[in-house]
Amino acid sequence: MLNTEYEFDLAVVGSGGAAMAAAISARQAGKSVVLIERGALGGTCVNIGCVPSKTLLAAAGARRAAQTNPFPGAPTSAEDVDLASLVNQKDQLIDQLRGAKYADVADAYGFEIRGGEASFSDDDTLLADGKPVSAGSFIIATGAEPARPDVAGLVDMDYLTSTTAMELTKLPKSMVIIGGGYVGLEQAQLFAHLGTKVTIVGRTAPAAEPEMSDILRSVLADDGMTLLEEHAVSAAIKDGQTVVTTGSGSTASAEKLLVATGRTARTERLNLPAAGISTDERGFISVDSGQRTTNRRVFAAGDVTGAPQYVYVAAAAGRAAATNALSGDAGIPSSGVDYTGLPAVIFTRPQLATAGLAEAEAIASGYRCECRVMSFDDVPRALVNQDTRGAIKMVAEVGTGKVLGVSVIGDNAGEIMLPATYAIKAGMTTRQIADTWAPYLTISESLRLVAGIFHNEMPTSCCA
Repeated sequence: MLNTEYEFDLAVVGSGGAAMAAAISARQAGKSVVLIERGALGGTCVNIGCVPSKTLLAAAGARRAAQTNPFPGAPTSAEDVDLASLVNQKDQLIDQLRGAKYADVADAYGFEIRGGEASFSDDDTLLADGKPVSAGSFIIATGAEPARPDVAGLVDMDYLTSTTAMELTKLPKSMVIIGGGYVGLEQAQLFAHLGTKVTIVGRTAPAAEPEMSDILRSVLADDGMTLLEEHAVSAAIKDGQTVVTTGSGSTASAEKLLVATGRTARTERLNLPAAGISTDERGFISVDSGQRTTNRRVFAAGDVTGAPQYVYVAAAAGRAAATNALSGDAGIPSSGVDYTGLPAVIFTRPQLATAGLAEAEAIASGYRCECRVMSFDDVPRALVNQDTRGAIKMVAEVGTGKVLGVSVIGDNAGEIMLPATYAIKAGMTTRQIADTWAPYLTISESLRLVAGIFHNEMPTSCCA
């Protein structure tokens, strides 16, 4: 049983996806909760991550669609960009969602959000602006922030991050982006489609299936971007331009530099050592399968733990952390996060999306697997859209035929990931998927078509 002398059953540091999910879960269990937030309500996703980046990507994509319209009989046009207007529209959406999805939700569930800087003074005491917070258990959900890579000269430079880039009100003429992961790629296309000349320094989508990365490289080149797939070693200002040099001595120069090489845990002001809370070699808080830290009363969830950095993962971990924090049991956790079939989407145009295991991951996990890849040249929806830039790859276990993973690059590829995740979670086989109904003239039909190739069936569908 929790000690009833505490003011709150649970105190949560942060107010993003993990924090809100933890608070809601605790309130649904009838427990009292307080959230402590030092900055803007809502955490990374609504303020500086998913919401602002995707709304600006949608704007940039609309302009690019007008420029590359495949239907000459229905002319469109793409005028010059008013970036300040787009940023203002983005900020209005953030304000709206911050109220509707966070402040109003807190009121509806009946938990307090308290402003203040949180830190531990010892292993049992959390302070908010120097005042003790009386709670039976604690959850740290402070998220992550852009990391600075080991690039000589960077520490002395004024460079952009994925956060500050979305605050610009004047479109740069040119930009070098260090980092070819999902953040770098999305930012690269955002600015390129708005009219900036972009150079990317780093491997393109290094975690993606090679078949998908190859297609994306072609797309980025068609968009007018320069790809320098090498490691950046130094950066400097020369003649008013930022110059990035790679390990081979190649250089890229531009008006602006954006660094997008990953994220690091936001823990610098928490005074974790005072509470006996350990971190891993990358600085993320170490947790067990139930989200418990090395302090028995303190749990952590979301990006601050180094988990896959998606808001839905943070929410699942937040719920698990709350359940275990309030159980009063320091032994085996009663709740954990099941990552089977985990989906992810890079919101480039076309999108690159995955669910479950890539081929290399499946082999590393000990599976004997076989794969099939199908071009979007064989997808009727892509044909009628006049956009066949894409492919789908399915990974299955040899013998059972059980689907282990799906990767797709193509228009609206992310929309295929929900049925793909369902199929993987349910243990469906390629035969079962090939024999399951799929609506004609949808991109999701590609899931059934590629499954049929495992059984020597041609990638055809009704009416095609």
